[in-house]
Amino acid sequence: MDAFTAEALQTLPLFASLTPEQCGQLLDRHLSSSHGPDQVLVMEQDWGGALFLLTSGMAKVRTHTSDGDEVVLAVLGPGCLFGEMAALAETARSADVVALTPVTVVKLREEPFEALLRQHAGFALALARLEASRLRDLNQRFAIQDSDATTRLLNALAYLAQRSSAEADPQATVPALAQRELGLLAGLARETASRTLSKLRGRGTVEEVAGGLRLADLEPLIRRGLLPAKRT
Repeated sequence: MDAFTAEALQTLPLFASLTPEQCGQLLDRHLSSSHGPDQVLVMEQDWGGALFLLTSGMAKVRTHTSDGDEVVLAVLGPGCLFGEMAALAETARSADVVALTPVTVVKLREEPFEALLRQHAGFALALARLEASRLRDLNQRFAIQDSDATTRLLNALAYLAQRSSAEADPQATVPALAQRELGLLAGLARETASRTLSKLRGRGTVEEVAGGLRLADLEPLIRRGLLPAKRT
């Protein structure tokens, strides 16, 4: 597989404040690899100093309850970093990362990453903003966990669309995923997710497009407070 370039790394928001030379330091001895759907990219409780950059495709961050139920904590899209917390805190990994679609991943060494965080305040601030945005997304999902099925599924679809798009567009195409995966992300049983999705299709809120699904109408999300109101 072709090596990932410093120029490509610099186009990603997290690394935009770095120079091409600094991006080259991060990519020192990096490894690129491809993986199919359902492949575990990082395993919970593993130890390891590496961190990873998803360059294409989508993956989920998951853990399991004491009863063995799967809980999806986050979804990662192109340009997302993962594995950085365990590397920086020198602890075991706190969750699995599993491919949802075919993915390509760049494995980065911990040492140059940590060195640049210490040396470059703009890079450290960008990472802090990334972690804050992930916490905000998780808080919103927990805040609506007692909401009706439609609200939870709409929020999951918008979240997936934003992760699929470099512009975080809630109307970007959501890749075709198993309804079980949609249900897990929304906190719904597969059957409930399937019924709710059928209703949303019937109302014209969701449409099928080449390669997946798309939110055709954002008004139901705005009314539910899932997206900000459009400016006039």
